Amino acid sequence: MNSSMLPKSFLVLIAFIGLLFPKALYSQQNDNQFWDYVRFGGGIGLGFGDGFFSGTLAPSAIYEFNPQFALGVGLNGTYNKRKNIYKSTILGGSLIGLVNPIDVIQLSAEFEELHVSRKWDNRLGLENDNYWYPALFLGAGYRAQNVAIGIRYDVLYDEAKSIYANAWMPFVRVYF
Repeated sequence: MNSSMLPKSFLVLIAFIGLLFPKALYSQQNDNQFWDYVRFGGGIGLGFGDGFFSGTLAPSAIYEFNPQFALGVGLNGTYNKRKNIYKSTILGGSLIGLVNPIDVIQLSAEFEELHVSRKWDNRLGLENDNYWYPALFLGAGYRAQNVAIGIRYDVLYDEAKSIYANAWMPFVRVYF
């Protein structure tokens, strides 16, 4: 897949979600009822060590169509710096679908599109990176009320381009 085509696929998915949300909005008899089914959550990450810093902010929102199915969107912003090696900025978004076949099990599919901009220290002689990276996570977890804990797998994982250490990742989701 050509990297210049990646943002187009993401825009198509956002347009599809945009078509779903207005339908849900207009199907309600009272506009305030729409917001009764919207849940907000997200993630905050902070890592630091000897010459390293990483910070992430990733808010998200889902719309619960019923107790079994929810669909949502998220944003992701990350900054990393390794002293005398590189600096990177990662910005993007995601679309997530959640299915609860039974009350305590949550299955998920999440498409994430991230723009990676990495600048290497000039002394290393490496070319700077500037590219789009897609990820498609399939996950399963244990759910208790508004919290889910589980594991997800990136089926599009590319070790050379991914910002993640490997394709398997644990998750904790909380929506209020």
